[in-house]
Amino acid sequence: MTSSSLNQISRIRGIDFARGIAMIIMALDHVRDLFHTDSLTSDPTDLAKTSILLFFTRFVTHFCAPTFVFLSGISVYLSIQKRADAAAKRSFLVRRGLLLILLEFTLINFALWFDIRFRLMLLQVIAAIGFSFIFLSVFLKTDKRLLFTIALVIIFGHDALLLLSRPESAAGQAFFTLGLAPGTLPVGAGHTLLVGYPLIPWFGIMLLGYSVAPFFNIRGWNTGLLVRSGILLLGLFVVLRWLNVYGDPAPWSLQARPGFTVLSFLNVTKYPPSLMYTLLFIGCTFFIIALGNRVGERTGKIVSVFGRVPMFYYLLHFWIIRLGVFIMVFCQGFRWTDLRFGPFQFGRPEAGSGVGIGYVYVIWLALVLMLFPLCRWYGRYRKEHPEKTWLRYL
Repeated sequence: MTSSSLNQISRIRGIDFARGIAMIIMALDHVRDLFHTDSLTSDPTDLAKTSILLFFTRFVTHFCAPTFVFLSGISVYLSIQKRADAAAKRSFLVRRGLLLILLEFTLINFALWFDIRFRLMLLQVIAAIGFSFIFLSVFLKTDKRLLFTIALVIIFGHDALLLLSRPESAAGQAFFTLGLAPGTLPVGAGHTLLVGYPLIPWFGIMLLGYSVAPFFNIRGWNTGLLVRSGILLLGLFVVLRWLNVYGDPAPWSLQARPGFTVLSFLNVTKYPPSLMYTLLFIGCTFFIIALGNRVGERTGKIVSVFGRVPMFYYLLHFWIIRLGVFIMVFCQGFRWTDLRFGPFQFGRPEAGSGVGIGYVYVIWLALVLMLFPLCRWYGRYRKEHPEKTWLRYL
């Protein structure tokens, strides 16, 4: 087997493994969001109210979104190498992006709120990836070194832009909210767009993945290079976070309990993704890709089953969780008339429903086990039917 073939196998294995880990952990966050007793009323990263277990249950899932977006950028680079026609590359990205945006504001939003009137439309990670695909389609012929520089400017400079006051004009507020900082925008009578994932910082993370992919492709996706990259980013995170001057709107502070001081140090901002958040979790991503290259073949194959079919997994797990919530509340003695639908209600009663954190973990593990054979079947089906080109979009 040639060195290029080995590099191809290593590259795909590591990326699929890292994406699979992200998908598995992501399900934990969504189970906690919809099932946990206090999820409707409290923030698990609020150090005044949380426990160490609850904090880390939320904290580890911060790994998912930046990993997914970063790897999407790498995957774009790898996939377009197979296409000679620049117009075809651009068209594929635009169509893929539009599909993701459509899915976000239909199937995914409805699964969240079960509100047939769509009074609150949430722009989160799937739509952010969709818009980033469309933006990226404009830069396919741009020099990768320039794109790498632009990505660094966005990632390192985004926090400085947040120090600016929001514009007063409607157009300025719309740009600031869609592009830079979370917020709400009216989109007609009785309808509101909630921007949870502002587009510019997340595009910066995708652009970073896209622009570094050629470097790793040439140098080889070897464990040493990946580990050194991870150490560089995590080391930079520790130094800048320790200085506590720039890079996150929530500075860390000494707490009454030493363990909670550590939590404060790690409690970085996701909405929008701060510099500290990005350095920490993209650094971890490099380590996970490296682990995927070295982990046993059996374990790697199991985890990669989820990583090869991310969109299929994402849609399926959301709807299974949603149906599971109904089973939970009915088993707890509530009736259909007790359920509340609409923004931030998730179809649960106003009070008294939900399960403890231990049951959250049990439900999560059961969900992942349930999804494994379905994802394996779909992955095989897609591989066995390359003539069905529409499957590439899922």
